[in-house]
Amino acid sequence: MNTNFLNAKKNLLKFTLLACLALPVVSCSNDDDNNSPVNQNPMQDPLSGYLQAAGFTKSVDVKDSGIYEFGIEFVPTVDGKIKAITAKIPDVHPGMRIIIWDKATKTAIRTETIDVTSAGVEVSKEIAPLQLTKDKEYLFTFNSDDWYNHTKPDATATIYPFTVGDIKVTNYAFISSTASETIFPTNLRNTYYAGDISFKFQKD
Repeated sequence: MNTNFLNAKKNLLKFTLLACLALPVVSCSNDDDNNSPVNQNPMQDPLSGYLQAAGFTKSVDVKDSGIYEFGIEFVPTVDGKIKAITAKIPDVHPGMRIIIWDKATKTAIRTETIDVTSAGVEVSKEIAPLQLTKDKEYLFTFNSDDWYNHTKPDATATIYPFTVGDIKVTNYAFISSTASETIFPTNLRNTYYAGDISFKFQKD
């Protein structure tokens, strides 16, 4: 094999190597990954914004004070899903029941339980996503004899609704109940909110 042929082969090899190094790095991700829709919208929890907007900045612990079914009426201003529930009360309550209701039909569309294992500590639980419809009214309640009672410092009434992100809180409702009963709350109050329970909503 002559010298000229070997030199030409070496030069071709060098050129090929340099050309490869100059090429941009190509992603090796699967095409299916690129086609999968990813919801970039942040999760929203309306509770703190609602309390602030309502002026309910004074809070008192209430414990062992009769069992009620109580919570907020609300309307999502966009289609979306509830993906988690949260709870914080001034006592321990394993298996505390939470219900999401269709207000128009007064029927429970989802019942969940959440374990409150420490007093005064917020707990969160992921749930199977619950689809909510834009402009439809729902009620989000819990069943307990312990809660935080939030009022205005001057004890005056507030004026509904309050829009927090994509959630419009339209009222607070309650009814006397038992741990085993499932009763739709029909009593409304605008002078306080008893909680604290909430949910994490993500628009579609």
